Amino acid sequence: MNGKGSLAKLDVGVLSHEQQEKLRQFKIRKRIDNEKYLKSHPEVEVLIGDFLRDVLLKRPDDIHEFAADHFTNPNLHATIASKMEGKSDMQ
Repeated sequence: MNGKGSLAKLDVGVLSHEQQEKLRQFKIRKRIDNEKYLKSHPEVEVLIGDFLRDVLLKRPDDIHEFAADHFTNPNLHATIASKMEGKSDMQ
C-alpha cells in the first residue's frame, strides 16, 4: 500500500488467466454470501444507520472513542431492538 488510508492499484496482470477467473468467482461467492448474511440480519442496517446518524449529528472530535463508546453501550441491544420494532411497524 502507498500510505495510510490509501488504496494501492491492483496489478491483476501478474495473475494467470486461471487465477483471475478463480479470483472473480471468489468475489462473486463472497458478494452472494454477504448479501445472504445481511438479508438474514436486518439489524445490521439499523445498527450501522443508528451509528452514522449519531456521528453526523454529534460530529465527535475523536471518532474512535465515540465508536467505542457507541458500540459498548450496555443499552445498545435494547435501542436497536426498539428501532427494529419501529421499522417493522412501518412495513
